[in-house]
Amino acid sequence: MRDNTLVTALRAAGHDALLIPTYTPIRTDERDVSQQRIFYGGINVYLEQKFWLFRHTPRLFDRLLNFRFLLRWVSRFAANTKYSELGTLAISMLEGTEGKQAKELSELIDWLAREVRPESVVLTNALLSGIVPELMRVLGVPVHVTLQGDDIFLDELPEADRKRCVKQIRENCQSVSSFICTSRYYADYMAEYLGIDRQRMHVIYPGISLESARVRATNHVPEQLTIGYFARISPEKGFHNLIDAYIQLRQLPNSPQAKLLVGGWLGENQREYYNQQVKKLSVAGYGEDFEYRDCPTHDDKMTFFQSLDVFTVPTDYHEPKGLYILEAWANGVPVVQPKHGAFPELIEASQGGLLVPPGDPQALAHGLLQLLQNHDQRLQAGRHAESVVRERFSAPMMAAQIARLLQGETPPRNGDSGLTRS
Repeated sequence: MRDNTLVTALRAAGHDALLIPTYTPIRTDERDVSQQRIFYGGINVYLEQKFWLFRHTPRLFDRLLNFRFLLRWVSRFAANTKYSELGTLAISMLEGTEGKQAKELSELIDWLAREVRPESVVLTNALLSGIVPELMRVLGVPVHVTLQGDDIFLDELPEADRKRCVKQIRENCQSVSSFICTSRYYADYMAEYLGIDRQRMHVIYPGISLESARVRATNHVPEQLTIGYFARISPEKGFHNLIDAYIQLRQLPNSPQAKLLVGGWLGENQREYYNQQVKKLSVAGYGEDFEYRDCPTHDDKMTFFQSLDVFTVPTDYHEPKGLYILEAWANGVPVVQPKHGAFPELIEASQGGLLVPPGDPQALAHGLLQLLQNHDQRLQAGRHAESVVRERFSAPMMAAQIARLLQGETPPRNGDSGLTRS
């Protein structure tokens, strides 16, 4: 989603930017600006990993397996695959020309050299870095690697596979021009995690499209307040922390009868987890005050945010981006977030909410109660954050900073993109 927004903004600024999907077509609630042709198609990558024959099939046959409708259909089943089962595939992909997907790499490089002839290449994550050595050998252009959540995959691998992947990433990226990180926290963390010089990391905060965002008129206190959560339904996003905190909140003295509104993608592999959490609400007697919305379109998502009074995604994972926080702020909604990952520096910049101890539903409940009970504090925090998002976290701002980096202008070394340090 971030990359689709970035390319849209780069094009709007007059740059010739391409978004090239790998594995499957991209998923985004905004207009998809990616190229129709898909490289490293998920079916081919899997078959080449498993069977020698498919490493030698003609390209015409391979393209038949890269049709978008087929890849979208297959991706529904891939969602049930555990990261821990993908170690050997990840290693092979990182081995580039020596891996089992060398044919896919050759096709991508040939196409880039023949039809695109790029001036710079930006990879969306380090797990794609197997293409870097060959790309630089053939094209001789600067390559930049974005780091925006690679560790969540790597940490799920068996220890031996994880170590091999990290070692291969480090080798692949020896000659890259820079690493682009989405927060100071993540730049510091990934420099140590990958064993890469922190000086090679540049922080460029995410930006979002603000076309449909608006602040709801809330000069009076609503009859029923609404707490919102919008993210993937999963343990790492802390959905269980939200449910436990909501139950505790409703049991606190003078707690308002606030509704809990949840949105975001729910994969089949998380259905049982979701049902277990929702059952807690029913047992506690609050099931009728809970609503889940899938929110499949961008307009639906904006309507979702505009119906909220307070927002939270109490992650266990130390989030490197926090796009959902920016979307809440763009619609004037204050947040309550755990004090880890990118959240402290975002809230430091915006004054758009409260930080609470991580993994502590009771602390989260009290943080939510503070904002729910104080109408003026909610308004002030939400409106101040909305102005900061428009000033510092817009898609055009992100695109301008990326463009300057690709054109050889070095951002400030502390990588704060105009934000202050604590």
